[in-house]
Amino acid sequence: MKNRKRSFTRLTSACLAGVLLFILAACGEKQDRGNNLLDPKEENERVVNLFSPMEKSDPDAENVARTAFDKTIVIAEEQLGVKVAYRTYTAEDYRDKSYDDVTLDRARNNMDDIYLLNQDVTVKLGEEGLLMDLSTLENAKNLRDVVRMANVVDGKLVAIPQEVVAYGLFINKDLFDQYEVALPKTPEDFLECCRVFRENGIETPVGANRWWLETFVLAQAYADMYNGGDPEAEIAALNSGERKYSDYMRPGFEFLKKMMELGYIDAEKAYVSEAIEGEGEDFLAGKTPIVMAYWGAANTETAYGKTDFNLQVIGFPTSHGQMPVVSMTGLGVGAEAEHAEDAMRLVNLLISDESLQLFAETNRVISPSKNVEVECVPALKPLNDKIQENTYVLATNAGMKVEQWGNTCLIVRQLLNGATVDECMAEFDRLQEEALNGNEK
Repeated sequence: MKNRKRSFTRLTSACLAGVLLFILAACGEKQDRGNNLLDPKEENERVVNLFSPMEKSDPDAENVARTAFDKTIVIAEEQLGVKVAYRTYTAEDYRDKSYDDVTLDRARNNMDDIYLLNQDVTVKLGEEGLLMDLSTLENAKNLRDVVRMANVVDGKLVAIPQEVVAYGLFINKDLFDQYEVALPKTPEDFLECCRVFRENGIETPVGANRWWLETFVLAQAYADMYNGGDPEAEIAALNSGERKYSDYMRPGFEFLKKMMELGYIDAEKAYVSEAIEGEGEDFLAGKTPIVMAYWGAANTETAYGKTDFNLQVIGFPTSHGQMPVVSMTGLGVGAEAEHAEDAMRLVNLLISDESLQLFAETNRVISPSKNVEVECVPALKPLNDKIQENTYVLATNAGMKVEQWGNTCLIVRQLLNGATVDECMAEFDRLQEEALNGNEK
């Protein structure tokens, strides 16, 4: 169990903050931390301590994600008259500990003021009462409903992101047109597309990796709940044990199993492939018509931002049609933070429409504010249209006692490695029972 938990925390860190870390990891050489960290002991200086996976950037560093964050921090510093001290996670400093492990330890020991939190850590710290309620912030009123829903623990808004990350199917529209295949809306449509591609000599229609196949499962599992259902009531039933997560998950796992059996996914390759690295080459070469990735990959030339074919990004197939899958990390403030007042003011400025507009325009991402819109590249328009219609499935919801993204990813990997659907469902039941027993203590 101890080893499983360690791999889980690594996994959630890779999968959630991984959208941020994935960009950061590709950006080049490690900077001199001594030049970037502020000395919190400087006299006559108000300091807010921020723990995150990244350092304050060098002005010459080619790192859009980091630059956007720094820009908003600088503006907030100037308006408040404070300095932000970056307390940074690096693998060499913490060796075998994941970012999540370290964040939990630091927050439980009140070592920082603000934390960048993955969803599973948000849940744990929120349940332990170690995070401030951010709903009291003036600018929290501008948040999209999806952001509030994803970050409430025990009735408190405990984390707020600077961006909403949407996942979708990246489609080579030229191949779909060549073989006269319509873009799929339902699981049945999707299987038919794959059948046509196979019959026309495309050996593996869907390029997959070991991280993101859970997007198919989550889209099908919760399409009804988030689109016409009663999320609060259904989540309450799941948290009490009245309903089972496995009942929601089964159709998605059966769908993935069928794709594996029909050869539409190469399970062995997917099990060992890293995101984009495993399937990206064949997709860009026009050998694979379908992959799955996150919004930012369509903007990044190192991923899929520059293709030789007509790229379109659509939602995953469900009974409600094409469905974006949404996740997010968030900024949280320690409940006993040493500089709590300044930290709350800082977060309030970071989530202002002005700061979020700057952040969104720099990174070309979906803003958590309902008042901020940024033009997207044409390839993302189908996915963006769905999100603007409030059509989505949450992959990360702090209100659920069983963390969704990381656990689903791990159990999908069991399926790729030969487990049956029933065995995978038994694992969800075990996790739910574990969560229920933990709540009773």
